[in-house]
Amino acid sequence: MQVDVVTAVHASHAAFLPAAWRSLLDQSHMRWRWLVQLDGPADEAREALKSCGAMDDPRVSVASHGTSEGPAVTRNVALGRTSAPLVQNVDADDELEPGALAALATALSDHPDAGYAVGHARDLMGDGLLIDHPLPVLPGLLPRGALLPAWRTTPTDYRVPVHPAGVMWRRSLLLALGGWSALQGMEDTGVLMAASAVTEGVLVDSATLRYRRHAAQMSKQTSKFAGGGEQIALIRQRAAVLSSLPSWSHTPDIP
Repeated sequence: MQVDVVTAVHASHAAFLPAAWRSLLDQSHMRWRWLVQLDGPADEAREALKSCGAMDDPRVSVASHGTSEGPAVTRNVALGRTSAPLVQNVDADDELEPGALAALATALSDHPDAGYAVGHARDLMGDGLLIDHPLPVLPGLLPRGALLPAWRTTPTDYRVPVHPAGVMWRRSLLLALGGWSALQGMEDTGVLMAASAVTEGVLVDSATLRYRRHAAQMSKQTSKFAGGGEQIALIRQRAAVLSSLPSWSHTPDIP
């Protein structure tokens, strides 16, 4: 099944794009297209993509909207360019594991009622070391509503049950939820919890994402955002409303 991989990137993360590109070239699932959306000044990102040869690949589509809008808006602009039934996010500074697209697409094929699939994320350290983390949920089908109670949100004990940045989505579900949430540093957590509130997902029992740890990553910059507690409350309240509504059902994707 065709997969559209979306990447939002701003100038400070441009240097990581060649590594993200190489991780796509290593995929065992070959039916993919890479939609790169440039946020703000575009020269550095275009140069990085040109230097690694990505700009010469017809599967790569690069666009710029000119202004600086942040990751949620930028991903949603890229989402508007997608047409494949499956959409995979990969942040500019992260990498996909070689079997990621195959494992996640197969999971959704095997579970036609599931709206999303996700795998394990490994921290990618500066020296190349990969660090695994145990998850509080079991592999296999994630029932509707399973992620919200497993989401720990106290200031001293915060943890999302699965890594929200590496999810593969059915495009129709992502559209139904309005794309990535308009939140500061929690745009992917917001849409993941909303998805869990309306439908089941799948957790594959393998690593699919390499989450790069570095000083400039957005999670470090947004960790001091004063409205974090209010954002968590909003995500929980939205999920509660969605949980009371009929379940989302898979319908043909709108091109």
